[in-house]
Amino acid sequence: MKLVTYQPDKDSAVRIVRDNFSGTVVASLRTFGRAAGIAQESVVGTITDIARREFQWKEAILQAWRLVTVTAIPAILMAIPFGVIVSVQVGNLIHTLGADSLLGATGGLGVIKQGAPLATGFLLGGAGAAALAADLGARTIREEIDALNTMGISPIHRLVIPRMVAMLFVAPLLNVLIIFVGVLAGYMVAIGGQGVTPGSYWATFGSFTTTADVWISLVKAVIFGFLVVIIACQRGLEAKGGPRGVADAVNAAVVLSVVSIVTVNLVATQLTAMFLPTRLA
Repeated sequence: MKLVTYQPDKDSAVRIVRDNFSGTVVASLRTFGRAAGIAQESVVGTITDIARREFQWKEAILQAWRLVTVTAIPAILMAIPFGVIVSVQVGNLIHTLGADSLLGATGGLGVIKQGAPLATGFLLGGAGAAALAADLGARTIREEIDALNTMGISPIHRLVIPRMVAMLFVAPLLNVLIIFVGVLAGYMVAIGGQGVTPGSYWATFGSFTTTADVWISLVKAVIFGFLVVIIACQRGLEAKGGPRGVADAVNAAVVLSVVSIVTVNLVATQLTAMFLPTRLA
């Protein structure tokens, strides 16, 4: 007996690839639409819950404390080497140009405008998103979300909104902590290993770093935190397939959070460079 193997023609292969690509695009747009819906309902629901005195303050405080416990120490450990790296790398370049006194300005701007908000976003997108997605994913797998819907309780108001408020509260605090530790670490390296005087370091730091830079850093941290909490909550609420589904939700939350943070940071950096260029204080 002669065996006949089926080999799809070129048109069939192209059609399969096209269908898979279009299906992926449609699924991505639907996922984005659901995330936008959760974001809109969460923002509006926060205002209405506070106005009606129905906001879950106890849950929000508990979630804020949990976020602090999983991100505070990693933030310090990340800020120290980041401040040192910025000080060493930028210091070598500045030393070559003969402008050692500007090390405070460049190091401070690097930490405040880019390092601190990015580190905050990555920490929240890593540890924070994983914790939120795992918590809500486990609740979804145990059918607690279905039970809330059955009782007429909105999971968005009961679970998502307190976590969103907690994230928006922790994000700027974490950003300030990273700024303080990163700048201090860069300062110690500059005066201890690169021969920069403390006076010139702080003088140039104060001349080039303005309050607008700090506010931009804080706003970026809040935006990153908002993206992280919406993505993590959506992935957790849509988890399915048992424990494997929870793991997949955690992985997707972390990856999507990091990608979103990098993309938004690129856009925000371009906009701030156009409308708020670096200038003397």
